[in-house]
Amino acid sequence: MDRTATTYHQRVAQEKRALIVSAATALFLELGYDRTSLARIAEQSGVSRATLFKQFPTKAALFDAIVTKSWSTSEEEEIPPAGNITEGLGTIGRRYAELLGRRQMTDLFRIVIAELPRFPELAHAQFSQGKLPYFESVRSYLLAEHEAGTVRVEDVDLAATQFLGMISNYVFWPALLVPSWEVSPERVAQVVDEAVRTITARYATQGPAASTDD
Repeated sequence: MDRTATTYHQRVAQEKRALIVSAATALFLELGYDRTSLARIAEQSGVSRATLFKQFPTKAALFDAIVTKSWSTSEEEEIPPAGNITEGLGTIGRRYAELLGRRQMTDLFRIVIAELPRFPELAHAQFSQGKLPYFESVRSYLLAEHEAGTVRVEDVDLAATQFLGMISNYVFWPALLVPSWEVSPERVAQVVDEAVRTITARYATQGPAASTDD
């Protein structure tokens, strides 16, 4: 099989995978995780059962794919280099706000909350495969800034939680509870900027050479 044919088949497989994930998300929200069968998802997505089972042999695997899609960012979006805490946090904050503003993120949390009593493993998957890896990337960035001397952070976990929380508490959680909640792009930018200012005011040093013993 030549490269062109291989690329074509890969693209078709990716398109079908996206259709399956989208259909599963909609059905999980409408019917619940337990009442949604893989056969129903195949029918809704317009693919054969064989195709669906090849991609996702279980509902758990399919839910994992929903988590991965919801928390995915562009491959080019690497952790900003240490050295400028304002620019670095600004980049991270804008990415986080964009991530939380996606429809699939709200859908994911609604599925987890609705099914938590019967399927706690869904919440575990959402945390361990989605939120935790993202949190760790922010934590790693703050740790790098601490080691570079641009910030003095004794509790990196707390600092990362503070920063992300200031953004999510305005941009995401109200939207989860109030479907009509809307935040303009200008307001989102303001929320991110204020979160950056708050963190830098609390943790930034006067310069890379500042002593941690001051």
